[in-house]
Amino acid sequence: MSSRDLILGRVRRALADVPRDDTPYEQAVERGYLREHGARSVEQTVDLLAENLADYRALVHRCAAAELAGTIAGLLAGHGSTSVVVPAGLDEAWLATTEVTRVPDRAEDTSGELDRVDSVVTACALAIAETGTIVLDGGPDQGRRRITLVPDHHICVVRVPDQVVSSVPQALERLDPTRPLTWISGPSATSDIELDRVEGVHGPRTLEVVLVSGE
Repeated sequence: MSSRDLILGRVRRALADVPRDDTPYEQAVERGYLREHGARSVEQTVDLLAENLADYRALVHRCAAAELAGTIAGLLAGHGSTSVVVPAGLDEAWLATTEVTRVPDRAEDTSGELDRVDSVVTACALAIAETGTIVLDGGPDQGRRRITLVPDHHICVVRVPDQVVSSVPQALERLDPTRPLTWISGPSATSDIELDRVEGVHGPRTLEVVLVSGE
C-alpha cells in the first residue's frame, strides 16, 4: 500500500459517518468578511494609500495630470538616472520632458543588461489603500515582471481615484487571476536575525509612487 492509499483510506474512514446530503464544506461556515474596514470618502481612501505607502518607505508624490511629465523628469534627475526602461504601452507623453536614454522592454534583454539601467517607469493595475500595496498585472503600460525587479529605481504611476481601491477583497474583484500579478508593498527589503533591514535584495531599493489626478 502506498502512502497515498494510506492517507486516502484514513480520509474515507473519517468521513464514513457523514451523510451524503450534508452541507458542503464551502457552505458549512458563514464567511461574512468585511469588504473594507470603515467608511471612507474617496479623498480619505487616497490619503490612507499615501500614508501606508510611506509607512513601507516608498516615496510618495502627488500631481495633476498636466504636471506628470515634469514630475517624472524631476524624479529621474533627482535620482541621477541616465537611462530608463520603458514598457511598450507606456504613454509617451509621460517622458516627454526628459532627455534620459530610453531602453525598450525587450524579451531578449538579459538580467545583466537590465541591471545596467538606472530606472524603470511603469503604470499599475491598481493600488490598495488599506495595505499600501501596488499591483502590477503585466499590462502594456507595465511591461514584463522582471523590468520592475532588476533596475534599482522604480517610478510607478497610479491614476487617482480610478485605480485606487480600499481593500484586498475589492482588488481581487477587479484583477484577472490569469494575469502575472505582482504585489508590491514598498521597496524590496528583508531583515536578518538581528532585525537589520537590508533593501534591494530581490527588487528595487527605491520605489517612488506618483499619485496623479485630473486625467
